[in-house]
This record gives sequence, C-alpha cells and structure tokens, in this order.
Amino acid sequence: MASVKEKPKQNGKASEAQSAVATKVQHPKERYMYWYESMQLQRKFEEKAGQLYGQQKIRGFCHLYIGQEACSSGSYTALTKDDKWITAYRDHGIPLALGSDPKAIMAELFAKQTGSSKGKGGSMHIFDKSVNFVGGHGIVGAQIPMGAGIAFSEKYNKTTNLCITFMGDGAVRQGALHEAFNMAMLWKLPVIFVVENNGYAMGTSVERTSNVTELYTLAEAYDMPSEPVDAMSVEAVHEAVSRAAERARAGEGPTFLEFRTYRYRGHSMSDPQKYRSKDEVEKYKLRDPIEQVKVAILEKGFATEEDLAAIDQKIKGIVDESVKFAEESPYPSPEEAFKDVYMQADYPFLLE
Repeated sequence: MASVKEKPKQNGKASEAQSAVATKVQHPKERYMYWYESMQLQRKFEEKAGQLYGQQKIRGFCHLYIGQEACSSGSYTALTKDDKWITAYRDHGIPLALGSDPKAIMAELFAKQTGSSKGKGGSMHIFDKSVNFVGGHGIVGAQIPMGAGIAFSEKYNKTTNLCITFMGDGAVRQGALHEAFNMAMLWKLPVIFVVENNGYAMGTSVERTSNVTELYTLAEAYDMPSEPVDAMSVEAVHEAVSRAAERARAGEGPTFLEFRTYRYRGHSMSDPQKYRSKDEVEKYKLRDPIEQVKVAILEKGFATEEDLAAIDQKIKGIVDESVKFAEESPYPSPEEAFKDVYMQADYPFLLE
C-alpha cells in the first residue's frame, strides 16, 4: 500500500482512484446477504434499546450505533475469526456483527447477571471473549494503546492475527494515539487503527476542535499508510480493511483508516442534538448503508423483496427474544461486586 503522502486530498473525500477500487470488486451473494442481515440486526437491536431506555428499563449511559453499521459489518467480512477487536463505548454493534448472542448483550444493557459482562459493565463495557471482542472501553482513547498492545502480543507469539482498533473522532485528540502510532510503526505491529468519524465529538464538530479535518492525514507524521473510507458503503469498508489486513499479515505494520460515517441519533440517549440540523441528518439518511445493500441485493438478483422481508421478520423475533430474556434474567447478587476484581496469577514467583 502506498504511503498517505502519495494520496491526493480532495476536500475531505477519497480520490477518484480510491473510489474506483471499490467498484471493481465483485462481492459474492453470501457476503451481501451477511451484510444485510448483520446491519439490520444491529439497527433493530439499537432501535429497541433506544425505546427501552425511554421506558427506563435500560439506565445509565447508552450510545447507539444507528447509521454506523457498515463500519462493523464491512470490517468483519475482511478479517478472520482469530483477529481481535477493540473499541470505545459505542460498542453494541461490533459484537453483534461478530456473532455475540444478542440476548447476552441486551441482558448486559439491563445490568442483569446473564449479561456478557455479568451485568457489571452495562452499555459501555461489552466484552465477549468467544468472538475475540476485547471491549467496549469508557475512557476516551484508552483503547488505542491497548489495541497496539494486543497486536504486540500477536506478533510476539508469532501468529498471523491482527487487532483492529476502533475509536471516535474525539479520541484522536488524545496523546495516547500519538504514542501508540509511534510504537506501532517502530515495531511494525499488526494493527489496523480505525477512526469512526461521524463528524461530532459528543456535540462538537471536528472543524471546531482541530485544524486537521482530514483525520487520516494524522498518520503522515509516522509514515503510516492511511486513507479515507466512505463508511456509508459497506463494500468500501470491506475493501479498505482487506488492504490493511494484507499489509499487517505481511509484517509491514499498521494502517490508519478514517471511516467517514454518520450517526442518526445523538451522542448518547441524553443528547438533544441541538448542534446539527434535521436537514443534515436527513441528507445522510439518503445514503443509508442498509438501504444501499438492499438495493444492490435486489439489482443483482441475490434475493427478492419477500426474501428480505423474511429476514426482517426473523430479526424482529431475535430482538424480541433478547428483550424477553433480559427482562426475565436476575440481577447480580451483592456478592458479585467482589468477584472478577483480581485474577489468579499463573506465575508462582509473583505470589512469594
């Protein structure tokens, strides 16, 4: 992959050459069908979570992924089941894309014992070791050096696995990003850094917080390959992550991808969204990633309207079942507060 220095800037958009790459790839039917079902599951799950939050069945902080589903689903099809994933606190969509049980995620939102983090983490701290999802992290930017550390572990153990590390556009202001970028390039770590640039850090636009608005160019200081990605297109996401993964597995080190996406809902459920217009939101909805995939499936003859309606109905059942499971599950006992605090070391000399 070429260095970012060889990539032209075009007012925050990918070059024509980069856009052309996405149009040349012929994606199979199975991939399109996965994309549709995966993104639709995330969308309906999050819509239900928002509804339940309004009913006060889900409390605390809750950050929905609505609009950003192509980021997770497109990345999933470009990687292997042994790769590791880590992100910030907008973390419901990724584990759903990876195959986590929706019941366990919903139960976690309800703070129930059967949740993926035993009811102790809530919305912001979803974990699922079975699908190599290493969290859900509430401290802004904290997951960036952690992702580099996971990649270091994979390299140290001589695997061919990588770690894909997601962050929000606000997190790129953190010093930890620059420290992680430096070490990742120095040691050629198998990590893909992804900024999900949805335009706003909480309620503050990128333009108001940084002189650098084309975020992918931040990698220039480290000679790290980088590129902007139209993350309203699941095909473009898949192809960009595929290129970055090939580089990482070849021992060539990290890549920084700027996923240009959009969230249709507020930063969190308490966000009145007064900082943006309804017209802006509606403009992005015209390029909804799920609708784009639906159109592609129908045009390519991969499925009919009836087939997709059946998938929608199946997803509704899955989401309804997850809510029922969460509502019927018990809360953790008080004693649970003292469990999982420390981990027993496997090194006897540490206990001497």
